[in-house]
Amino acid sequence: MTDQAWFVTAMVIYLIAMMFIGLLGYKQTDEYEDYMLGGRNLNPFVAALSAGASDMSGWLLMGLPAAIFVSGFSELWVAIGLLLGCALNWWFTAPRLRAYTEIADNSITVPSFLENRFEDKSHVLRVVAGLVILLFFTFYVASGMVAGGRYFESTFDSSYAVGIAVIAGVTVIYTFVGGFLAVSYTDAVQGCIMFISLILVPIFAVLHMEDPSAIFSFQTENAYAASGLEPNPNWFSLVNGVGFVTIISGLAWGLGYFGQPHIIVRFMALRTPRSARKGMFYGVTWMGLSMIGTVFVAIIGPAFFTENPDIKIVDQINFETIFLDMGQILFHPLIAGLVLTAVLAAIMSTISSQLLVVSSALIEDIYKGLFNKNASDRLLQVLSRFAVLVVALLAVFIAAKPDSGVLSLVEFAWAGFGSAFGPVIIASLYWRRLNAPGAIAGLAAGAIVSFLWGGLANFGIADKPFGLYEMIPGVLANVVFMVGVTLMTKAPSAKVLDEFDKSIELSNKADRLTEKEFVEEAAK
Repeated sequence: MTDQAWFVTAMVIYLIAMMFIGLLGYKQTDEYEDYMLGGRNLNPFVAALSAGASDMSGWLLMGLPAAIFVSGFSELWVAIGLLLGCALNWWFTAPRLRAYTEIADNSITVPSFLENRFEDKSHVLRVVAGLVILLFFTFYVASGMVAGGRYFESTFDSSYAVGIAVIAGVTVIYTFVGGFLAVSYTDAVQGCIMFISLILVPIFAVLHMEDPSAIFSFQTENAYAASGLEPNPNWFSLVNGVGFVTIISGLAWGLGYFGQPHIIVRFMALRTPRSARKGMFYGVTWMGLSMIGTVFVAIIGPAFFTENPDIKIVDQINFETIFLDMGQILFHPLIAGLVLTAVLAAIMSTISSQLLVVSSALIEDIYKGLFNKNASDRLLQVLSRFAVLVVALLAVFIAAKPDSGVLSLVEFAWAGFGSAFGPVIIASLYWRRLNAPGAIAGLAAGAIVSFLWGGLANFGIADKPFGLYEMIPGVLANVVFMVGVTLMTKAPSAKVLDEFDKSIELSNKADRLTEKEFVEEAAK
């Protein structure tokens, strides 16, 4: 068999497995809440790996190693910020959000939680939140499509368009059929595949080299990748040659965690708030070790590819295929194909999670919230599945531009969600005085500032002001408007304040309650 045939065999095995999991999810999906939130019965291990896999996506295996490969350790500030943000999000957000969403009229989406939390009868908060999700997730899903196109170019010597079509088609099918449970189970499996691959590839790459010791000095002394990349004496330094703006912009990625709907929805689906502590351990451990593997792929890359002049990096523009190219070189074609499914897993796990959240924004938060409050479960399921298809087609249209960068699309969408939702979610869980006008003002200000600041560069209009990541001005705008408007407007009603107090009480004593006791306590 040819290498291509082995790769195709491995990919088909993987895709059939994902379809099978989608079918299992379908069999466990009887009601609309099951389709959207899995009946709030998610195991913490599944929740953690599902959140991690849907979060990291093709960025972990393609975007980040490419950025480090080109610029060095200055790009590690992003990884450091994300690891801190992940840990803090599990610690501060997960337990309280799980308890509060149960009390706030059993909310099953982020926008519905915000509306119920503040008793917003106008529905403005829910609609604004839904529109923000639609806007930024379309770009986020597009980043996955771009990664899929790159995957097929590198692995199968296929066209970019075919890659987008296959990735979009399979992901839409199992998301369409199985809903939240299918997405969560497939994400957990995909997270395991990503982890194993990120450990194996750098280990075998070092063993394959004639002079492994060169990996820690090569890029500081030599041009590499046959691409005009010049020696960089500061390649291994976190601070030398790295500006203050670069450092704080990288760390600011961590702020985004508190506002990512596709991540925090896993917190809402946990069995009880106390599951969050186990979830934090699994999630942070998985992410930390996976990032170490990613960093070593980038460290090894310059010497590895220069030492073997007969091989090359397929993507000579953004260098986002170095992990893929290493995998093909190092292993038997069947094993390489299975390793390379890690990228496929990363891409599909993120796209599926995001498609589900977008469909909930369209159907649960806009259609049901505004136009048909009494819609049947059956109708909502049908419309949600149709919404998955529509958003996927929009993302394919955006991703059709071949020179789109995975990292640039991800950082734009990540900042949009972090700026819009992050401060509002945290404040809604910890600030009793916060009201609906303040939440609306903060959410809108964060989204608008982030979109305009980042859009200047992403749409080719101009460079970002001061080179600053849009997350920072977006979060600041959110906080200023949220606090200012809240203090200038009427305090929340007694009912809202009582629910806030009850959620804090329930969250604080959740560690002492069984799952059954928690549900009974929340229902009081």
